Amino acid sequence: MSDTNLCACGSGISLKTCCLPLIEGGATAETAEQLLRARYTAFTRGDVDYILSTHHSKTRSEVNREEIEEWSKNSKWMGLKIFQSEAGKKDDEKGTLIFGAYYTQDGKSEEHLEKSFFEKESGQWKFLDAQGIQTGPYRRPEPKTGRNDPCPCGSGKKHKKCCGN
Repeated sequence: MSDTNLCACGSGISLKTCCLPLIEGGATAETAEQLLRARYTAFTRGDVDYILSTHHSKTRSEVNREEIEEWSKNSKWMGLKIFQSEAGKKDDEKGTLIFGAYYTQDGKSEEHLEKSFFEKESGQWKFLDAQGIQTGPYRRPEPKTGRNDPCPCGSGKKHKKCCGN
């Protein structure tokens, strides 16, 4: 089997037996991860109707079809990586997945990191909502304690001779 027949979701199996039956309506996702993979594949193919139809009715009004279509069709999709999953199995009602979707747009490599929430609606998995995940340096809410500063524990000693030791 050539790579062009492989599903874009990264499963390593053919599109015909992986996500295409879900996107074309011949099957439904049994897990939240299957739905996430099918939605990613739909993005790579420009199948905006599938993306919208798998959005939960609780949050569907927040979706902008034009934005989804523009992002889907003006990006070259490079891959999907699932980092973590919680629940979302066949017998669950809710699930959470943390993933990265990689693409290029306007010649620039991009990384979309997200924590996605899924919930069953009328027995079928639907995408409910998401939180973007920021990467980059950690920023402390207060200034860093220096070696020669008083220790924050209140001992009266310098930090380097107390808790910083």
